[in-house]
Amino acid sequence: MNESLIACPAVLALELADGEMPDRLELTRDEAQALAGLVADDLRTLLPGVEASRFALAGALFDGVELLRPGFPVFATLEELARRVPRVVTAGGVVAFGSHEGHMPAQPLVPDPHYAGGPMRLVPWMLLAPADQAEDLSQAMERELAAKGEAGTATADFLMRTLGMRLEHARYLSRDDLLALTCVQYEHVNLAPLWTMLEAALLTPYKQETALGSRGLPLRYAEGRVGIPGLADWFARDASKGGNAAHEFAGTLFELRQYAALLTAHHVPLDMDGMPPGPAGYLVEALAEADPAAEAPRLYAHEAPGLGMAAITVAQPVPGKARILAHGYPLAPDALVPLLETLAERYGAASEVQTLGRVMLDGEGALTAPAPALH
Repeated sequence: MNESLIACPAVLALELADGEMPDRLELTRDEAQALAGLVADDLRTLLPGVEASRFALAGALFDGVELLRPGFPVFATLEELARRVPRVVTAGGVVAFGSHEGHMPAQPLVPDPHYAGGPMRLVPWMLLAPADQAEDLSQAMERELAAKGEAGTATADFLMRTLGMRLEHARYLSRDDLLALTCVQYEHVNLAPLWTMLEAALLTPYKQETALGSRGLPLRYAEGRVGIPGLADWFARDASKGGNAAHEFAGTLFELRQYAALLTAHHVPLDMDGMPPGPAGYLVEALAEADPAAEAPRLYAHEAPGLGMAAITVAQPVPGKARILAHGYPLAPDALVPLLETLAERYGAASEVQTLGRVMLDGEGALTAPAPALH
């Protein structure tokens, strides 16, 4: 019978009052079951005929980035667990999953405290509808929840008392509503190109998609990953970089760090074209092997306001010029040290870093390093 049920995923979106934080991110089994009963009561009012469907709720509070990941693992896990429970042991077709002795029933249902600081928390739930009713129910959810999906007073009060927080609003949203809301939020902060990549990863992972960052950086989604061109070479070729090339390059790196942070949060890998995938947090652009006849490679740090060490260049001092071997780009706050260790080991460079105090570009606009004086 379970195989004939179609999942219609959704969330209870909790907008916290200013400065409020829930006491915890998980509900116990009993608390989750109590909340599920209250939500089911709300849905009977909002969606007439919903009783024909099974209702499942995860007693946990997530951030949007945790729910909007390729394959939708939180929803997939909730659906898998719900299908395992025979209807005869559920309370009126209502099933909930909470923590028992401090543990949720499956790892994907454990919220990450790293993302707990946002102003909105999301409780995932779904309806498992009979196949012949799923389409109508899904359309009703899109129509009714967006228009009048405010949670009932009893539901909101239960959450505020149980989790020790004040709420501005508690609303029901379909998963498509959540996608649309996230799209608007990202577009509002000039991250529309990033959303193009995320939307492909979430909804059409089998297709390729392209976009341009606000500073012209090409983005390409394919086979589960977002790729960018080698930055130094691309920037040197790009004719639209404008007057202050160093400022423009720093701006591109700032934007890339924003993209990288959100892609990491959504579990979408970021790679550089032509380079092997590496650890999350930094990118390495390899250009040449070290010349054993030249001096040992050195590490040079390009610096920019607001970015700190914006990029690391590996170069061999050659009289009159610098032989550039690679560039490294720290994208996450904790990535600089492992990036420096990787570059020093890979190129046999001393671990000491020479700071440049600026972003140093050559005449073509590519990252470079100081050239030793000719004697």
